[in-house]
Amino acid sequence: MPETSAGATVPGSAPSGSAVDRYFRISERGSTVTREVRGGLATFFTMAYIIVLNPLIIGTVPDGTGEFLAGGDLAVIAAVTALVAGVMSILMGAVANYPLALATGLGLNAFVAYGIASLDGVTWADAMGLVVLEGLIILVLVLTGFREAVFRAIPAQLKVAISVGIGLFITIIGLVDAGVVRKPAGPVPVELGVGGFLAGWPTLVFLIGLFLIAALLALRVQGAILYGIVTATVLAIVVEAIVQVGPRNPDGSNPTGWGLNVPALPDSWVRTPDFSLIGEFSLLGSVSSMGLTAVFLLVFTLMLADFFDTMGTMVAVGAEAGLLDEDGNPPNTRRILVVDSLAAAAGGAAGVSSNTSYIESTAGVGEGARTGLASIVTGVLFLLATFLSPLVAVVPHEAATPALVIVGFLMMQQVTGIDWDDLEIALPAFLTIVLMPFTYSITAGIGAGFVAYVLLQVVRGKGRQVHVLMWVVALLFLVYFGIDPIQGWLGL
Repeated sequence: MPETSAGATVPGSAPSGSAVDRYFRISERGSTVTREVRGGLATFFTMAYIIVLNPLIIGTVPDGTGEFLAGGDLAVIAAVTALVAGVMSILMGAVANYPLALATGLGLNAFVAYGIASLDGVTWADAMGLVVLEGLIILVLVLTGFREAVFRAIPAQLKVAISVGIGLFITIIGLVDAGVVRKPAGPVPVELGVGGFLAGWPTLVFLIGLFLIAALLALRVQGAILYGIVTATVLAIVVEAIVQVGPRNPDGSNPTGWGLNVPALPDSWVRTPDFSLIGEFSLLGSVSSMGLTAVFLLVFTLMLADFFDTMGTMVAVGAEAGLLDEDGNPPNTRRILVVDSLAAAAGGAAGVSSNTSYIESTAGVGEGARTGLASIVTGVLFLLATFLSPLVAVVPHEAATPALVIVGFLMMQQVTGIDWDDLEIALPAFLTIVLMPFTYSITAGIGAGFVAYVLLQVVRGKGRQVHVLMWVVALLFLVYFGIDPIQGWLGL
C-alpha cells in the first residue's frame, strides 16, 4: 500500500489526499505515481511500433482509383497515427481512469486497406468514411447500454478464457515479430527460427531481453519489463554498429536481419509533424461506388471485429491488474467503451484507420499501472513522438517483443479459473483460447467460443437459460464467419 502503518508516505506515491491521488484513486488501487509513470512508459515502448507499422500497411496500398493515402507520404501517416493515439489514450486515462492505451488497430487497418479501400472505384476517403460510420454506430450502442449489456451477459469463465487466449495471442505476436517463430517454405506451417534453428544477432538480443526480464521478475525488481526493453535496445544499437546486421527483407533475403527497424541512433532527433491528413474522409461516399448492401456488410464486419476486440482487451487488462469485480467486469465499463468508440471514429476522421484499445497495455500493468494516469503518460509520449519519430524508430522488434512474451505468460496463469471438468464451459473456453493465436484473430476466438457455448447449452437442454443477448451475439458471429459466402450469394 502507498502508506505505512505509521502514516509515512512511500517514496514515489502521491501525497495522501492530494487532488491527483483522489482523482485517479491511486492509493485506493494500491499504486503510486512512480508505478503509473513507469507503467505508462512500458506500454508506450511496447506499442510504439504502430507509428512505423501503420504507415507501411495503409500507406503502401493504392485505393480503387490507384491513389495512395496522403499521396504516399509515410511520414504524414506516422505523425497523424501518433497524434490520434496520444489524444485518445489521454482521453481514456482522464475520462475512464483505466490503464488502457489506444492506437490504430492492427488487423483492422489491414482490412480497411485490402478489404475496403482497394475495391474498384473506392477511394481512401470513402474507406475512412466507413470507419467513422462504424465508430459512430458503436458509440450509439454504448450510449443505449446495448454494448455493455452484451458484455455483462457473457459467462465469467468465458471472460477468463478470452484473457488467456489473448495472452497466447500476444505471445505468438512477440515470437513471430522477433523471428523466433517463422513460416517456412515447405508444407509445415511454422518452424523455429531459420530452418529449425535459432540464428542471428537479433535473435540473441531477443533472448537476452527475454531472460533479463524474467530474471528481474524473479528477483521482484520493480520496472523489470521497462528495464528489459531499454537494455535490449541499447544492446541492439551496439550490435548493429559493430556487426552491421541490416534489415530482414520482405523478399526473404537476409533472414537473420532486424525486424521492423534497424537499431541506430538517428541523424535527426526532431522532425516537425505534418497533420494534413486529418479530415480526409467521406462519410457516405462509398454508397455511390459500391452500393448500400455492400456498405452495410463492410460496416457490419468492421463493427463486429472492433466490438469484441475491445471487450476482450479491457477484460485482459483488468484481470492482470486485479481490477475486475466478481462478475469479471472492469470499473467504469461504459466510460471505457465510450472512449473506445470515439477512438474508432476519430481514427477514421484523421485518415489513419480505426483506433482501438491495445492489449500491449498489459505491459504497463505488469509494471504496476492500475489507473488512468498510466494511459495519460502513454498518450503524452505519443504526442511527443509526433516530433520525435526518428527516435521511436530506433527500437527493433527484437528489443520490444520480449515484453509481450512475458506478459503472455502472466496472463496464462489465469487459466486455472476455468472449470475444465465441465464440458459446457471447457470446450467453448478451449476454442476461445486456441483459435486466437492459431487464426491470428481475437475476434475469431471469441466468436467460436460464443457459438460453441450456445450450441452446447441447447444440446444439454439449457437453451432457455442462455441470456438472450448471447443468442443474438452468437447468431451475429455466424453471419460474421459466413460473410464471404453471403457476399457471393448476394453477388457482391
